[in-house]
Amino acid sequence: MKDKKRYTFTVSDNPLPLFIESIGYNTKELDFDRPEGYPYYHWLQTYAGEGIFHFADREFRLTPGKAVFLTPYTPHFYYSDHNADVLWSTWYMTFSGAAIDQILNALNMNYSAIYEETDAFSFTSMQKEMLVKIDESDQYLEYESSSDLYHFLLMLKKYGKTNSKLSISQSYRKIKPIVEWLELNYSRNIGLLEISERAKVSSQRLNTLFHDAFGISPYSFLVQLRIREAKRLLITDTTLTLEEITNSVGFNSVSHFVSTFKKREGITPSVYRSLYC
Repeated sequence: MKDKKRYTFTVSDNPLPLFIESIGYNTKELDFDRPEGYPYYHWLQTYAGEGIFHFADREFRLTPGKAVFLTPYTPHFYYSDHNADVLWSTWYMTFSGAAIDQILNALNMNYSAIYEETDAFSFTSMQKEMLVKIDESDQYLEYESSSDLYHFLLMLKKYGKTNSKLSISQSYRKIKPIVEWLELNYSRNIGLLEISERAKVSSQRLNTLFHDAFGISPYSFLVQLRIREAKRLLITDTTLTLEEITNSVGFNSVSHFVSTFKKREGITPSVYRSLYC
C-alpha cells in the first residue's frame, strides 16, 4: 500500500441528499489541531498503530478497529502515539448532503461518537471496497458515491458499536443558517456587519454565539472556510496559480493568503500541494 491516497470530489451547486467530499488513507497520519472543527461530517478510523484523539474535553485512544465520527465544526485535535513501534495508519472520509441531517436524525446518529468494529461489520473492509471501486472506475459518479455512503451509514447504524457520544451544541443549532450561508458566500468580501445583519442579531451577540459553538470569532470561522476551499483547489487543480486561488477563495492578496495559510496549517500552500500531489 502506498503512503497515502486521497480523492476529493467537487460539491455541485445542487448537492445530492448525500455526497462524499473526500476519502482516502494515510499510512503515516499527521498531527492536526482543529479548534474550529471541520466543515463536513468526518469519519477517521485506525487501520494500524495507535492515535490519540481529543474532543469534548476528553481523550480517546484510537487503536485498530476503532473510529471517530464527528459532526461539522466539532473542535478537536489528534496526534499519533510517538512512542509506538507501529506508525499510525488511518482511513478517512468526509461527507455531507442536502438531506444529511434528516437521514442522521432518522438513524439517531447525528452526534459525534467513538465507534468500534464488531464481528458482523468491518469498517476497514467497506472503506477498502469503496477505494478499490474508485481506483478501478474511469469515473466514480456522484450517484454511486452517494449510494455507497448511504449503505455505509446503514451498516454503521446496524452493526457499529458506540461507547461515547456528544450531542450537537445548542449554540450551533442557533447559528446553523448563517453557517450555511457563509459556506456559499465565503469568496465574497464579507464583513462582520453584513454577517450580523444576515443573522438578524447584533455583532456582539453573533460573536458570542460563534464563540460558544466553535470557540472562535465569526471572522476566524470565515477564514477557516476559505482555507478549506484553498486546500481543495491546491490538490484538485494543479494548474491554478496562487493568485488564481487567492481570488477564488476571497483573500485580498497573495501575501495575505500565504501568510494566513502558513499560520493555520504550519506550511505554505506550495508545500501543502507538493505533499498531496
